[in-house]
Amino acid sequence: MERPKTTKDIQSLTGRVAALSRFISKATDKCVPFFKALKGGKRDITWTAECDNAFQDLKNYMSKAPLLSKPLPGEILYLYLSVSGTAVSSVLIRKPEKAELPIFYVSKALQSAELRYPPLEQLALALVVSARRLRPYFQAHGIKVLTNQPLRQVLQKPEISGRLIKWAIELEEFDIQFVPRPAEKGQAVTDFISELTPATVRPTYEAITETILPDQTDTEHLDTSTPVWGLHVDGSANQQGCGAGLVLTTPDGLKIEYALRFDFRSSNNEAEYEALLAGLRLAKSMNARQIRIHSDSQLIVNQVTADFAAKDASMHAYLSTAHQLLRSFQAYEIKQIPRGENSHADALARLASAINDKVGRKVPVEILAQPSTTASEAYTVRYEDTWMSPIYLYLTSGTLPEDKAQARKLRYRSARYTVINNMLYKRGYTTPYLKCLTAELGDYVLREIHNGVCGDHSGSRSLAYKVFRQGYFWPTMHQDANTLVKKCDKCQRFGNVPHIPAEPLTPIVSPWPFAQWGLDLIGPMPQGKGQVKYAVVAVDYFTKWVEAEPLATITAVKIEDFVWTHICC
Repeated sequence: MERPKTTKDIQSLTGRVAALSRFISKATDKCVPFFKALKGGKRDITWTAECDNAFQDLKNYMSKAPLLSKPLPGEILYLYLSVSGTAVSSVLIRKPEKAELPIFYVSKALQSAELRYPPLEQLALALVVSARRLRPYFQAHGIKVLTNQPLRQVLQKPEISGRLIKWAIELEEFDIQFVPRPAEKGQAVTDFISELTPATVRPTYEAITETILPDQTDTEHLDTSTPVWGLHVDGSANQQGCGAGLVLTTPDGLKIEYALRFDFRSSNNEAEYEALLAGLRLAKSMNARQIRIHSDSQLIVNQVTADFAAKDASMHAYLSTAHQLLRSFQAYEIKQIPRGENSHADALARLASAINDKVGRKVPVEILAQPSTTASEAYTVRYEDTWMSPIYLYLTSGTLPEDKAQARKLRYRSARYTVINNMLYKRGYTTPYLKCLTAELGDYVLREIHNGVCGDHSGSRSLAYKVFRQGYFWPTMHQDANTLVKKCDKCQRFGNVPHIPAEPLTPIVSPWPFAQWGLDLIGPMPQGKGQVKYAVVAVDYFTKWVEAEPLATITAVKIEDFVWTHICC
């Protein structure tokens, strides 16, 4: 094939590549220089060195293009995804006897807003484009997506955009599993991965917070490329009481104030440790993975960094608890600061230690009943499968029922749920995420709202919507609310008696029995004894009483005799 010389020649070349795109790995990326040459609609093209190199590479590729394979019925297929600066691509392969044979290549140029998608969203777009173009393969086969990026977690995160939620619901139709990408063995896959593969996709903050953390944390170096949280802690112990204050600063600069008052006596050092432990628990609940801690206590800082030894039994217990919490973070840094730089946390600590719990206040202060080092009692809980179990297992580990129909139904259903801190939540259309409850907990919530401290013994429908507005959900919520109201003794004794009829009223045309009759003739019917094949029927409008007589012929005399005999006399 000769080098294109005119605009029409380039258009012809790109058209041929589009027709053969299923045989060409990353066809769109290979044609990017040609698309640039066609921009502007000029008659005379500018054939650059980039265009010439792309043309030669395309000819070399087509001279040794890999042969496509045909999948077997029910065979598991594998999908590789790739993202470049201008296009998203994928290759569908099968693995017979440890070989990797390509089935179909898919490529799509990124348009306008798609170029500004985050890298992980572009990777999700590559999967959606592949599912749309290869729909027959996705419907007839199980698909394993081979990727080292947290694609499954991103599609199931509650903080994702509406666009990703729409894609996630669309993909729930298919049997798709996400598995780590192994070492490439097939030549076709090796070429696909190596050609125009972009730099490693930088994971989002949501993905970072879900990674498995090592047992040991880095106490010296914080990765500034990932979010770092700030924590200022201070404790106070005086004759009026003991308390702690802390200020947690998010990576966006939002400050979260927190104060505690102790119901037990403690020393000043123990109060400082309680402030540190409370701050670490709060940061852990906020999914922080890197934290920078500031405290004005020289003893606490040096004991945590192992510069001072904890000789006292109480200090040793607090230090062990602190190290246990610090292992929950990917990296942390703790340093001592002057008291003047810790004034915010110090003010909260003095507030918590000096304020009387019986006096009204605007600043909320939590009451700590016992030291954090006190071992809590453990209770044995018997676990039973609930309506949430299949959804939770699928979202966390990808476990599906063996029955294909049930598995597809579960995938559809799970698209509206998500897991946050090992708890199942339901995505609402116009409401915040609803916490999913078992039937037993749901019954407790219903009773508390219906006849609790602030209960007003409302009706079943109002009760169900109150539970909904409080942020709870379970499938039988409306039925359980109706059952509870029917069983409530006070509602049945003192509730308003409804005077509305149970069903719409039916008007009565006839005021008393036999005042009005309806008369009709039916037939012809199969002939009977006496050659009768007609019948005259009379019905009373009030009592629905029926009178009937067979007729051989319909005459006025016979109808008159029927009325006199059966109705009047």
